[in-house]
Amino acid sequence: MTATETGVHGYSQQKDQHLKRLRRIEGQVRGLQRMVEEDVYCIDILTQVSASTKALQSFALQLLEEHLRHCVAAAAAEGGPEIDAKVAEATAAIARLLRT
Repeated sequence: MTATETGVHGYSQQKDQHLKRLRRIEGQVRGLQRMVEEDVYCIDILTQVSASTKALQSFALQLLEEHLRHCVAAAAAEGGPEIDAKVAEATAAIARLLRT
């Protein structure tokens, strides 16, 4: 049974911290809505968009690192064809992050 099937993921040990971080990012996005509703100056809104984007990118990189350390490393330790699938999966995730 793989980690995916059991629900144990690389981020599981940091789940509470990740949820806290995501709630903070959610608050930033709500702040953007409020700024638009209140007709705040465009540049000030763009500054907040940039901060929100960076926060999401940072979160994504942390998750990717945990995936590599946990899921990819476990597949490598087990051997077999699963490692190729995990490396391809991680490579595709990196490519998606680079496109943003």
